[in-house]
Amino acid sequence: MGRAADPELLRRAADIRLLILDVDGVMTDGRLHNDPQGREFKSFHVRDGYGIKRVMEAGIVVAVISGRRSQSAAGRMAELGIRHVMLGREDKEAALDEFLVRIGIPAESAACVGDDAPDLPVMRRVALPIAVADCHASIAQAAVWCTTLSGGTGAVREVCDLLLAARAPGAA
Repeated sequence: MGRAADPELLRRAADIRLLILDVDGVMTDGRLHNDPQGREFKSFHVRDGYGIKRVMEAGIVVAVISGRRSQSAAGRMAELGIRHVMLGREDKEAALDEFLVRIGIPAESAACVGDDAPDLPVMRRVALPIAVADCHASIAQAAVWCTTLSGGTGAVREVCDLLLAARAPGAA
């Protein structure tokens, strides 16, 4: 796996026009919390949100594909202004195909951040597969780059910073 300053990694990252994120284990720490009434809630890191807003401002489209449905996740995506969201999609590769057609960006211009086996089909199709630090071994093997931070603790911000740095003049 490459380091953030690796010229080949920066070259790949410079061509990214679509960032695909998983929710549980990437945007959150992967734990599921329920209140006494059984309502689910999640914790999202504010730095990840700031990074997402920055890459969207830079023209990178952000999409979310999650195998689970969650009001908490839907609310956070709306708050961040992420328009391309598919929750409760166990077939993530089919969701990817729908996004690519709808958005008009090829997989060769996409990055995906994953943490576990359900993310593998998408990661195998994109130009820049990225793993969070606490991912399953199968994801680490499929990744070109691995964040230093775990899911839900700023890993998405690391990815956003990489994509923005790669677009800076003289980066690659």
